[in-house]
Amino acid sequence: MITKDEVSKVYDTVLSIPGMSEVVKIDLKISRKNVLLLSHVIGKGLDLKEDDAGLLSSISQEGLSELKNLSDECLQKAGLVELNQKLTTLSDACKA
Repeated sequence: MITKDEVSKVYDTVLSIPGMSEVVKIDLKISRKNVLLLSHVIGKGLDLKEDDAGLLSSISQEGLSELKNLSDECLQKAGLVELNQKLTTLSDACKA
């Protein structure tokens, strides 16, 4: 059976492949609904406390910050920043 440490090493190796840090341009056309859902999924993924063996454990703080910025940029381009903030506030109120 493969261990968490071994999985982490594989992810780290994949992320270290030459060219993986190169910037790529992606022309993406998605609905506002999917932008909102994507932002939510990114936020949930970044909030995970323990991703010992997962891909996120191999990403630097800078990489995590870039993902957050990507999410924010998508919301801004779709005009959903305020709606997302209100939905987040509503969701947080339900948790309390």
